[in-house]
Amino acid sequence: MTGMNWRRAFAVWLLIAVVESIHGALRQLFLVPAIGDLPSRQLGVFVGSALILLIAGLTARWLGAVTLRAQFAVGTLWVVLIVIFEFGLGAVLGYRCERMLADYQPSQGGFMGLGLMVLFLAPALGTRFQR
Repeated sequence: MTGMNWRRAFAVWLLIAVVESIHGALRQLFLVPAIGDLPSRQLGVFVGSALILLIAGLTARWLGAVTLRAQFAVGTLWVVLIVIFEFGLGAVLGYRCERMLADYQPSQGGFMGLGLMVLFLAPALGTRFQR
């Protein structure tokens, strides 16, 4: 695709996945005992979104997705990869499908849909932040 380097897009996503995994582990260790599971997952979406935007801003120039179309293509790739990663990791950790899907259901207190929207928009927002 013009204006996009898939390897770099994947590398930045990998960085996001590592940072989010560390963030999740720290949240589980320190925040869950203090405020409970659901509130910590809800707060985690906002902290995770900020981390994603920071990474997108810091890597935007290197990523090289200069057109809005390329930025949305990167965002789409990141969303698909993170959903596969999250559900795969959840399965490995023994989470039930209902528990994982609840994170995406606002009626059940899940804010992950918002997090996915931020992830999708992050390449475009990161490029704008860098300007």
